Amino acid sequence: MDDSDLTLIYTTFPDVESARRVGGDLVTDGLAACTNILPGMISVFAWEGKIEQENEVAMIVKTRRALIDAVTRAVVDKHPYDEPAVVALPVTGGSKSFLDWIRSSTAAA
Repeated sequence: MDDSDLTLIYTTFPDVESARRVGGDLVTDGLAACTNILPGMISVFAWEGKIEQENEVAMIVKTRRALIDAVTRAVVDKHPYDEPAVVALPVTGGSKSFLDWIRSSTAAA
């Protein structure tokens, strides 16, 4: 099996607490094998005609391609932002045993 059935989803949150809550729900619901929460990020972006700078937390969600829509809905529904960043990135290789673990951890969803 090639790895095109797997994806990483990148998203950001305003704080560790909201990222932990959403990340925990994704794993509990079988939509993700794992979520990595990376605090300490500074985002610089244009929003409503102004340049903004905010402290944020990045999250990487390890899941299957078939679950992109479900993960995206879950993140958007539970997210404190009006317009959260949610981007799916294809997996093109890696440790076979690790990639198999992602598949088996999300198989029931």
